[in-house]
Formats: sequence, C-alpha cells, structure tokens
Amino acid sequence: MAKKIERQLKLQIQAGKATPAPPVGPALGQVGINIGDFVNQFNEATRDMGNDIIPVVVNVYDDRSFDFVLKTPPASRLLLKAIGKDKGSGKNIVKKVGKVTRAQLEEIAERKMPDLSANDMDAAVKIIAGTARSMGIEVEQ
Repeated sequence: MAKKIERQLKLQIQAGKATPAPPVGPALGQVGINIGDFVNQFNEATRDMGNDIIPVVVNVYDDRSFDFVLKTPPASRLLLKAIGKDKGSGKNIVKKVGKVTRAQLEEIAERKMPDLSANDMDAAVKIIAGTARSMGIEVEQ
C-alpha cells in the first residue's frame, strides 16, 4: 500500500549549500522532517550543479518520512547568468539591462524543457523570451 502524502513543501535552495539554518530548517521542522537527513541528501544530490538556485518539492508522508524532486533552476536566474547581471530592470519597458540572442534562449529553453509546458523547442523559446522581456532584457532575433 502506498504511503499517504501529508504535506508538500516547495523550497528554493542554492545547490550543494543547504543548511539547517533559516529558511530551510524552520520550514522542514514545522512538518516534522529530520532536518539533518534532508540537508545531507539534498547537498549530495546537488553537489555538482554549481551555484545555481535549485527549486525542490519535498513530499512529507504520514509516517514523517520524505522524498524530494529536484527541478531546473528558474528561467529568470538562467537569463541573468547569461547577461552577467545580478537583477533585472525595475522598469522593463523604459530601461533595458542587457541583450540575449536566439542561441542563448535556445540553450536556456533546452535546459528548462523538463519543467516547461511546451510541446516543442520553438514554444519553449517563446516562453523564455517572454520572461526575458518582462525582466527588461532585450531579445535579439
């Protein structure tokens, strides 16, 4: 018989650098997870992912056991990394912070493909381009 999922947590943690300190520790402690076990398993699973922020979905079962699913880094983080900036524009229509090429968009879309709701690469590139425009990043054709 399958275990019943009691809670589901969504966190964003830097790859390989999870600690029991806030915000990870308190979020896991509230649902009764062994924080040390989660931190060790997460750090081991993300050790060679660099310094990316990794979204993780933690399933907590009724017997206080857990498992987690790693997602791909947010598109906004990947776009900022591509243009070499720390943050996007606060006024995306007036002020542009950088430019991305079609090749860069395809590379990001390929990496994000498992988490996107796109049927093909062209649709995925359009999704990433929309994110770029909303951040004040100019998209070159």
